[in-house]
Amino acid sequence: VKAKLAALKNSGKQVALLTQTYASPSTSRLIEEFKVAQGNVNHVTYDAIAEDTAITAFENRYGERALADYNFEKASLIVSFGADFLGDWQGGGYDSGYSKGRIPKNGKMSKHIQIEANMSMTGANADVRIPLTPQFQKIALAYVYTKLNGGNASIEMDTKYVAKLDNLIADIRKNKSATVVVSGIDDINVQTIVLAINEMLSSAAFDAKAPKYIRQGNIKAVNTLIADMKAGKVGAVIVDGVNPMYSLPNAADFKAGLEKVDMSLTFSRNWNETTEVSTHTAASNHYLESWGDAEIKKGNYSLMQPTIRELFDTRQFQGALLKWMGSDKSYYDYIKETWTTFVLNGSDWSKALQDGIFVAASDVMNSDADPKMMVAGQDKEAEAAMIASENTTSISSSVRSLANATSGGAMELILYSKVGMGDGQQANNPWLQEFPDPITRVTWDNYVTVSKADAARLGLENWNVANGGLNGSKANLTVNGVSIANVPVIVQPGQAIGSVGLSFGYGKKTGMKSEMQTGVNAFVLYQGFNNIQSVTVEKAAGEHEFASVQLQKTLMGRGDIIKETILEIFNTKDHAEWNEVPVVSLNHNEVPATSVDLWTSFDRSIGHYFNMSIDLNACTGCGACVIACHAENNVPVVGKEEVRKSRDMHWLRIDRYYSSEDTFEDDNTKKDEFDGLSGDKGSLSGFGELEDPSANPQVVFQPVMCQHCNHAPCETVCPVAATSHGRQGQNQMAYNRCVGTRYCANNCPYKVRRFNWFLYNNNEEFDYYMNNDLGKMVVNPDVNVRSRGVIEKCSMCIQKTQKTILDAKRDGRVIEDGEFQTACSSACSNGAIVFGDVNDKESKIAELKKSDRMYHLLESVGTQPNVFYHVKVRNTNEA
Repeated sequence: VKAKLAALKNSGKQVALLTQTYASPSTSRLIEEFKVAQGNVNHVTYDAIAEDTAITAFENRYGERALADYNFEKASLIVSFGADFLGDWQGGGYDSGYSKGRIPKNGKMSKHIQIEANMSMTGANADVRIPLTPQFQKIALAYVYTKLNGGNASIEMDTKYVAKLDNLIADIRKNKSATVVVSGIDDINVQTIVLAINEMLSSAAFDAKAPKYIRQGNIKAVNTLIADMKAGKVGAVIVDGVNPMYSLPNAADFKAGLEKVDMSLTFSRNWNETTEVSTHTAASNHYLESWGDAEIKKGNYSLMQPTIRELFDTRQFQGALLKWMGSDKSYYDYIKETWTTFVLNGSDWSKALQDGIFVAASDVMNSDADPKMMVAGQDKEAEAAMIASENTTSISSSVRSLANATSGGAMELILYSKVGMGDGQQANNPWLQEFPDPITRVTWDNYVTVSKADAARLGLENWNVANGGLNGSKANLTVNGVSIANVPVIVQPGQAIGSVGLSFGYGKKTGMKSEMQTGVNAFVLYQGFNNIQSVTVEKAAGEHEFASVQLQKTLMGRGDIIKETILEIFNTKDHAEWNEVPVVSLNHNEVPATSVDLWTSFDRSIGHYFNMSIDLNACTGCGACVIACHAENNVPVVGKEEVRKSRDMHWLRIDRYYSSEDTFEDDNTKKDEFDGLSGDKGSLSGFGELEDPSANPQVVFQPVMCQHCNHAPCETVCPVAATSHGRQGQNQMAYNRCVGTRYCANNCPYKVRRFNWFLYNNNEEFDYYMNNDLGKMVVNPDVNVRSRGVIEKCSMCIQKTQKTILDAKRDGRVIEDGEFQTACSSACSNGAIVFGDVNDKESKIAELKKSDRMYHLLESVGTQPNVFYHVKVRNTNEA
């Protein structure tokens, strides 16, 4: 490679670096030095999922190519036009701040209004959700901006939605600087108006001086590179961190160009669609084997240290650049040099390395001490001023453009990324393939989501078959002459009429195990790197078999499972009214269920006594806890066929429920008004209707694991004492005792016990990377790998609690609050799951147990769980 680069140095042909966004000061500096050394280098940044319009809008307005950042914790009112900010929107990372503002404190919590087409995880958490197609979202945004700016505007839209928009405008005027507005629509006019609104309101949640440097991909530069390749102007293409042959919508053009390039080198950790067509492949490090640094948010620097030595003979891209430049430095030395010269501003390198982070002072942040600019010798402020003056977009013209938005009469396709699969880089990970989508609860597939009304019009449907499996129609999608055939269909409550959704990340074939080759590749429809496309949807022949972990969509009026209230009632009524304790009959008198014991309780006042708190307001349903539990506890992957038979093995699930009426409260009211068995208001027809979700339902998520009941029904029925209760509050399993009667599973009211139908490890029928030596390195040595024919379930990560106790004993100290953690509580950045010792009266878990919002799942059963929940509060009051 080094010789080839030397030969190209004076050839007149360019050396193209096609890479991911690094957001790394050291890598930026290194690439600039490589440009100087090589002389003919063109560095093009490419992201599979582009944010080019948002970046360009920010650049036009503020003179810097970056993404606006938002702190949702500072917002009292959150308004989103199609931005799934609790998912993968602009790289994600917003859920923690959002959740902090959603927990009622001192009678206040943020209000969230979501205007969207797909039912997203963000929309599912909103207080008010308005289902509109992207066309009408644009019109609505123009309407909102014009009204806020004091102008007159009218809008042709369903009157109920116009009323909601007017209420929204009144809410914004009431909150002003406490409001933040965001959008996920790939339209420069939309992104321009959103920035203008936040600036107009002086939004406290928006700081233009501290943007983010992720997803810096430049669509124009990518297309120019492809044209240059096809014209024979490129002598070498070096690819790192991206797979353009899979994710480029114009991958065929890229391949045609690549065939005219003398040398193509792809850095990759595995064989993929791009390595398949490259002349050379370089085995690259995993990031956990590598040194690195990052500046994700302006002025906030972080260091990456390798957690393990390279397992194979690999080299990271940055190390290769150094060698090609003739340098003997290691990349670690190069990072240290970059930081001591350009980043630390006199601070100590060793301390920064120990801390892992460094926050620059505000005056340094605004200086021109940028590693890549220092190398290139450019004046950053002058360049920014020039960009701002050359690329000014008129807000008034943007408003006019949005107000006249049209879909051309066609249906609109919204392309999105699932929270579990993203852009498909990790599609070969079986944990993610088997991870249930938070909204549809479907695993091992992507699919086109269609509203109930559009499905009826097109003849598309879902149905359950005799074995309980979910089946569905197939459809053909066509965008501008490009078609995908036989896409599975999910009829999705909340999908805006006139729109359909399809997720990225599936349909990969090259380098994939056959079991992981699932779904269709949506990137071929990502034309112009725009997530909104006009689409033709036609029913196809045949039916598709889904693997869904939850077939029941609604609560059917069973409000005691997920208790909720609205903020006004929460603030003005006694908790006995909105967190009612169920009653049972004792000696012919009604008494609180929590006061009745099935048998004498043990004294738990001595030693540790573990409880877990789950706050339904903080939980967004993301599922990070599910994957963490998978990894920590060696939970097996069983595959699509077994999941379809309801044999999924997840120890932790997140139930998702839709309301049947407009709200869950309406569901409860409808159930309470049932009159008799039959007739219009009879329970027979009424409960049938309650099984059908609303066209735009309220949504709620509830994590459910073993509740570790103090009066556990499973323990009393086990004939071999395989399941018993520990002194620390855990319901324990002795796997060697279990003979697989499954009496405990039948007796569990929470349905959280899993049965090993097969031996999943070292079994060629279940070859999900856990049968070879490399895959087995993932297995946690502190947790048993269970054999077939036994029950397994959540253990409250007893291996972690016992290690904490033993470490403190070895050190001769008292365990501090927060040291006790489970995999799920550690993974929950939102703070929705809190684990601890309630015998520590000063602990957070002890405080949470005293909360007026605290309740237990199925309290009337009398199982006395050690897991408790907090009533969900919605801020739904209209202005």
